[in-house]
Amino acid sequence: QVQLVESGGGLVQAGGSLRLSCAASGLTFSTYSMGWFRQAPGKEREFVAFATRSGSSTNYADSVKGRFTISRDNAKNTAYLQMNSLKPEDTAVYYCATRWSGSNINNPKNYADWGQGTQVTVSS
Repeated sequence: QVQLVESGGGLVQAGGSLRLSCAASGLTFSTYSMGWFRQAPGKEREFVAFATRSGSSTNYADSVKGRFTISRDNAKNTAYLQMNSLKPEDTAVYYCATRWSGSNINNPKNYADWGQGTQVTVSS
C-alpha cells in the first residue's frame, strides 16, 4: 500500500530553518504531483506548497512564498520542503500528500494519500 513518511520537524527559533522530507513507497512516485499542508491546533488543514510530477512547476501559499521551497528527488522517491526565515505562526503539524487529482491544488480532499505528519514548532 502507499506509505508517506515525513521527517525533519523539530523546535527552532524564529528566523531559523528546517528541511522536511517525505519518503514515499508503494507507488510510482514520479507519476504523481504532490503537496505539503499544515495544521495548527484548532485550525483547518491549510495548503503550503505543491509540485508537479517532475518538480518543474511549483506553487506556494502566499504566507510562505519567498521563504519555503518545495522540491523532489524522484530517483529517491522523496520530496522536500525547505523552510527558511521561520516565524512563530509557521508552528503546525506538516503533512505531505500525493496522488492529487482535480482542479484545485489547495483542497486537501483532492489528495488520496497522506503521511502521519511531523511537528514544527517555532519559538519567538
